[in-house]
Amino acid sequence: MANEQSNSANPNVDLKYRRKKNAEEMKHQVITFTLMIFFTLIAFAAVGIEGFSHWFIKPVILLLAVVQVIFQLYYFMHMKHKGHGTIALFLFSGLAVGLITVLVFTTIVWL
Repeated sequence: MANEQSNSANPNVDLKYRRKKNAEEMKHQVITFTLMIFFTLIAFAAVGIEGFSHWFIKPVILLLAVVQVIFQLYYFMHMKHKGHGTIALFLFSGLAVGLITVLVFTTIVWL
């Protein structure tokens, strides 16, 4: 939030600006949290309902998990703010190494 402050000489304007930005941030976090709870309920319902095949349930749960990780990084860990480029680089590099490792081991086991 400190990076988004205005340079006005009037402290009341700065306070109004910060309140507006904080309200917008809180609104986005509440919406994201609600969506994450909804996705969790979908995952529980998909597992709880007997009619779904495990070939359907597993990809759906993995997709919902990926979406929730993106929400966690983007909104709750504030990766959308300026100044987080290096941290994002390390996170995504670790993700790439992890995915490549899983792919290599899966390929070795299946061949």
